[in-house]
Amino acid sequence: MIVSNVQKIILKKKHKQDSAIDTLFRATPEVFKEAGSVYADAADLYGFDEPEDEAELTTNQRFEKLTRLEQLGIYVDEAHHAFGKDLAKDMGIGAKATDTSLRTTIDKLAAKLKSAGTQVVACFNYTGTPYVGETVLPEVVYAYGLKDAINNQYLKTVDLKGYTNSRTSEFVKIAVDDFCDQTDGLLPEGLTPKMAFFAASIDEAVNELKPAVEQALIDRGIPTSRILVNVGDAKHTSNDDERAFRRLDYPESEKQFIILVNKGREGWNCRSLFGVALYRQPTSKVFVLQASMRCLRAIGDMQHTGHIYLSEGNLAILNNELEQNFRMTVEDLKDAAKDKETVEVRVNEPVRIKIKRVRREFHLEEKVLTEGADLKFNMADKAAWADLTDRYRLMVTHRTELGPGKISDRITDLTAQRSKLTYSPLMIVSEVARYLNRSPIEVEGLLASSVQGMDATVEAVNAYNELLHDLIIPQLFGHLFTVSSTVTPEEYEVDLVKVPAEGFYRVTAEKDKIVRETDAPAVPVAHKSFHLDTYCFDSKPEQTLFWDLIREGKVRKLYFTGMLTHGQSDFFIQYVDPDSKAVRTYYPDFLFEREDGKMVIVEVKGDHQVDTPVVQAKREFAEQMAVASGMTYELIKGTDAEAHSYARLLN
Repeated sequence: MIVSNVQKIILKKKHKQDSAIDTLFRATPEVFKEAGSVYADAADLYGFDEPEDEAELTTNQRFEKLTRLEQLGIYVDEAHHAFGKDLAKDMGIGAKATDTSLRTTIDKLAAKLKSAGTQVVACFNYTGTPYVGETVLPEVVYAYGLKDAINNQYLKTVDLKGYTNSRTSEFVKIAVDDFCDQTDGLLPEGLTPKMAFFAASIDEAVNELKPAVEQALIDRGIPTSRILVNVGDAKHTSNDDERAFRRLDYPESEKQFIILVNKGREGWNCRSLFGVALYRQPTSKVFVLQASMRCLRAIGDMQHTGHIYLSEGNLAILNNELEQNFRMTVEDLKDAAKDKETVEVRVNEPVRIKIKRVRREFHLEEKVLTEGADLKFNMADKAAWADLTDRYRLMVTHRTELGPGKISDRITDLTAQRSKLTYSPLMIVSEVARYLNRSPIEVEGLLASSVQGMDATVEAVNAYNELLHDLIIPQLFGHLFTVSSTVTPEEYEVDLVKVPAEGFYRVTAEKDKIVRETDAPAVPVAHKSFHLDTYCFDSKPEQTLFWDLIREGKVRKLYFTGMLTHGQSDFFIQYVDPDSKAVRTYYPDFLFEREDGKMVIVEVKGDHQVDTPVVQAKREFAEQMAVASGMTYELIKGTDAEAHSYARLLN
């Protein structure tokens, strides 16, 4: 049996001849040349002739040696990485869409064996993620699922916790404290249990996660020297750090808390990794799946437990990925980003529509100052207090197996562990006076004479700091001022698409999400759409909904409007971004006319995005414009679109 990696056998294209120095330093050790040595006859199989880098070419000795075997069975691990086409193109082969560098090597190896009168008996491809969208990768052997591996003790069991309404520092502290408590005294095979934090960027790793982890360790009396940062950047990761990362499974390793960026996901076999924490949502959904599963490698002579700590958003993503049986999207494979095409989009039908944008003006009038302000909280009414403070509670969902939520999930309130300020009456007065630009003496009198009183206000704010800015200051503002507003709808006639100066727009999109007017001649109702000669969709749900609506008899006209987002269209909605508070521009996905003449604006969003503050802000302002314009606005989940569940759009 010969165990090798791709670099040692793959066909490569030679760009230059080796120098004398190259040859000297690549010389095979003499022990492998000694007559009678058990290694001498197969020295080239042990890696001393392996290519130095991707630029070195031709067949290597290992490839040539393999072609002399009488029969050969090939087993490929992480087979989804066989999707690179660059090498095949370089060598003038790989004309077919299925050709890749690794596959080309295997095919050429099989051809050489066949010409020598022998054969490749079989090629077995193994991967834990065997799907590209809805399609199974060719020739993949996949018969042993994650759940079976855990049940049969080939992997660790799972202890999964998802945190709601947490901040970075709180998330890190709670996760570190829980991990240390859960693994206290545990030394499987003499190895210290490790915990990995995955960051979305180097800036997050260095400036947010590292200080938070350091503080959490200091609070527990653990030396910060146990932290290891590996972000793939020479500025922040030294050679010593890289070496320490590779030696985490050695007893002498003192590192225990690992902060990573784009490292240690797929193929990272650190058996002493017992915990994984992921706070911010990455751009790749499968990253959440890959990162979470890193801590499940088995270790020792008993089945241990891997601890996974996720923010609420990442927990939702993980559930979705698990429910799809590890099905990956093409974007997550190595070369998927290259599978795009730049198309020239031309205007078929200049369309103008009438819309009304709402202009709102606010007028502020000061009230006569009175005592007895009601701050709208009552700590004595437990039900009302719970309703008011639910969104500030830090909750942990404790699950002992992978998959969607169950009734058996344990939910615990960790609000008491939140990091918060302890306010004094003077601090509250100062903060309110600063916001309202009023005299501190006046503010103190207002709080003291309020329905709740100063003592209750201090107690409430110290229980939930957020109440000061979310409730108390706004209530005092309402007690001091009257705000009136005037709403003025302003009618505009706008272009769905502006005619480009050079005759077309250039748009880059994935090939399988490009729909041309010429692709739909068989659809008898294609004339109802295509104000552009080409539509470039962002997602499969959008594309599915388009075909459903164009075939729908209750739809008179259908326009896809979400692809031109850089000033090429005047059909946009302005909204206030909830994070930056800046005014931004939003382009909805569809506009269609029902047979009754009603215009409908439609936005398609992934299920995990629907309830995010940004999407809800877009929805609020879009509904205002739609109502003023005599239209309706509908937000539809991606899963509903793919399930052809769109009937409410027509009612």
